[in-house]
Amino acid sequence: MKRKNSQTIGEVIRDFLEENKHLQQRIHETRIEHAWTEVLGEMVMRYTRNLYVKNRILYVSISSSVLRNELNLSRERLVKNLNRHAGADVIDSIVIR
Repeated sequence: MKRKNSQTIGEVIRDFLEENKHLQQRIHETRIEHAWTEVLGEMVMRYTRNLYVKNRILYVSISSSVLRNELNLSRERLVKNLNRHAGADVIDSIVIR
């Protein structure tokens, strides 16, 4: 018996996320948090103490003042790289403390 209205699991998940924009936004934010390690590497992650997204701003606490200064100088490039890695425009800016 053939099914007339069959969908792949990927299509079902995509449809579900389109209906639930808040959930989709949270998934993108989680991708940004995971991209921090992948884009900047393990060395930077050792000095990262806190990392979260709120109101399209990525907040990062860095324990090294030298690294904090270097990251502040390249914030715009970081925003582009992190958004590209997440596959969507998730953040507009980064606050490094």
